[in-house]
Parts: sequence; C-alpha cells; structure tokens
Amino acid sequence: MQTMSTAAARRTALAAQGFTDSRPARQVTRRHLNRALGRTKLLQLDSVNVAVRAHYMPLFSRLGAHPAALLEDAAWPSTTAKPRLLVEYWAHEASLIPVGDWPLLRWRMRMHGGSWRARSRELLENSPGLVDDVLAAVKELGPVGAGTLERELGGDVRQGRGPWWNRTDTKRVCELLFAMGELTTGTRRGFERLYDLPERVLPSEVLAQDPAEDDAIRELVRRSAEALGVATEPDLRDYYRLSPPQSRQAVAELVDSGELEPVAVEGWRQQAYLHTAAGTPRRVQGRALLCPFDPLIWERSRAERLFGFRYRIEIYVPEPKREYGYYVFPFLLNGELVARVDLKADRAAKVLRVPGAFAEPGHDPGVIAPELADALTEMAGWLELDGVVIGPRGSDALIKPLRALTGRT
Repeated sequence: MQTMSTAAARRTALAAQGFTDSRPARQVTRRHLNRALGRTKLLQLDSVNVAVRAHYMPLFSRLGAHPAALLEDAAWPSTTAKPRLLVEYWAHEASLIPVGDWPLLRWRMRMHGGSWRARSRELLENSPGLVDDVLAAVKELGPVGAGTLERELGGDVRQGRGPWWNRTDTKRVCELLFAMGELTTGTRRGFERLYDLPERVLPSEVLAQDPAEDDAIRELVRRSAEALGVATEPDLRDYYRLSPPQSRQAVAELVDSGELEPVAVEGWRQQAYLHTAAGTPRRVQGRALLCPFDPLIWERSRAERLFGFRYRIEIYVPEPKREYGYYVFPFLLNGELVARVDLKADRAAKVLRVPGAFAEPGHDPGVIAPELADALTEMAGWLELDGVVIGPRGSDALIKPLRALTGRT
C-alpha cells in the first residue's frame, strides 16, 4: 500500500479543490465559474451575512474578485443566453449543485418525503388539503415566497414570526415539498427562497432521469473523491451527507473498479483513499481567505488532520467565551493555514472590520502580514468597501504590521 506524507496529502487536497489553478488574469467569466464548480462540485448556502454569504466566498477564494451576478445568473432565473447552471437542494446541507446532479439525489427526495411526512403527521391531519393548496398556488403564482402563499391561502402570516420552530404551517409544507423534490427554488429575493415547480426550473431531460439508488450514491462518492483528492471514508461520506452503509458500499465498489486506491497517510488513524486521477503538485503557492463553509475546511477533523489547524465556528458561543471571534476566516498561504481573522463587513461605514487577527503557532507574522493585508484589501474592494479597519484582538506581532499596511485603525 502506498504511503503518503501529510504534506503530500495536503497538496493533493488543495489541488483537488482548485487552489493550484491559476486565477483569471482578466474578468472572471462563466468558463472560470464552471472550472471552479468542477472542483468543488457544490456550494453550501448559509443565511449568515456578517461578512459575505457563504455561497459567494469559495469562488472569491479560488477566482478572486468577480461580480455577484456571475453566480446569481447561474443559480437563479435563466435566459436563453445564460441558462441555469445550478439548482438548490439538500446535498452538504442546503446547497447549490449543478443542474445535472439533481437526479442523483432523487433517492433523498423519496427518503425525505417519508421522514418529513412522519414528523408532520399532526399538521397534515389537521390541514389535509394544505399540500394540494400550496402546490396549486405555486403553480399559479410562482416563483413565490412562503409569506405571500400564506396570505393567498388565507392564513395569518404574523403567527409565523419568531424562531424556526414557530414557522407557519404553509412554510413547513413548502419545505416538505422542497425536500421531496416537488418544489424547488425558482429564484431568491434577498435571501428569501421563492418556490416554483421543478418543471419550470429544470430541463425536461434532467427531470426524466431517476437513477437507481446504489448507482446514484456511487456517483456521489465518486464526486466526493474528485473534490477531496485523498480522503477517509467518513470524509467522503460527509461531502454529500451520506449514511455509513451507503458510503462504505460505494467506496468498496470504487476500489474494486480501480477508481480509488487505498493509501496510508502518515498521522491518520483511518484508512485513506486516493482518487486515481488526483494530482500531487510539488508545491502550492498563493493565498486565500476561507469562509467557515468552504468545502476545503467544512469537515473540521479533516482540516485538523491536513493542516494541524483546529477550527470551530463560534457563532453560537456567548461572546465572552469566544476564543477567536464571531465569524472567523482561516488564511491559506502557500499551502498552509497560517492565520485566522474575524471579519465583519460594516456596510454603513463602508469598511471591512477585522475585530481579531491571529497568527498560527510556528508561522512568522512578518511573512504573513503583507500577504494578509493584501488579501483583506482585495476582499474589501470586492465587497465595494472603502478600506480595512484592524481591531484590537489577536497577535500583537500580526496586528501592528497589518495596521501599518492597511493604513486604518
């Protein structure tokens, strides 16, 4: 069995995720977008907007500054000139996936239909016609939001305000139908999902496909392996949130077919698998800020194995107990995670605030600072902010040069 060093596994993973691809020299186009999506396979959606929404940032990390419309035109209303490339569904959490991958998750739609109906039995018994009413209203009005549907169906939208467990019955039914694949996202207004019928969103040839569950899961694991380069079976499983039996069977089949090669990675306790098409570059250069939901680091134990970087999101941690900050971005430099910065886009003041900046142990703040300052300045410009403001928390040896380099305090 081949043995890989941790450094080689790290370079393999970075190449698989697109961090060794050259950035566009000029304007970022759909061709570049497709290349990046070919690496990541999907983009996770998340509602947190303290810096930038999660689905935009992985493209910035790999391609640099690009117009938000590039992704929005690919994900939502399509035209003949710009057909839809992406559709929303539950993949790694709520995600944007390539339109052609939608049939690979039909088994999950059937599974969700059963489980969501079981959990919603009381709702469906008390409002037996609501599912049909919602579908009929979406057919007439779509793309349409849950609040509008609530009003059209005669409910009181005010009863749904508050935490997620107080959603209106109409919203719950919309999410049930979304999970079942009977509704999808036609477009978004801000971050509000506007529901529509799949037949008005997806091509007929995509809707016609319904692969066998085993075939679909094997293909999803194949995509996970391409996106990760080298990974354990739980890593491969996590990418599309598969069950252990599903993933283990698919991994065994891909090993038998020669598409995955079992390897030992130094320091990893579990068996690893190398995708046979994965490349291992001799070195990785360049820099990138990574949002908490970047596919490179969203499996936290994998990030720790690859980079020696322990990372936890602290949004739900009370402020006095946070170690690094509310919304912290790791900083990738020449193949290593060398620092982390807490970021907030202060749109009223038109600045990118950095409440905290922390150098990782063993990495020279003097080397990190100019690269990080440039990355922060580039991100601020991309977000149409006027500059960067460095806050007080973090490593003094990093904060001081960052302030000098960004020119604002």
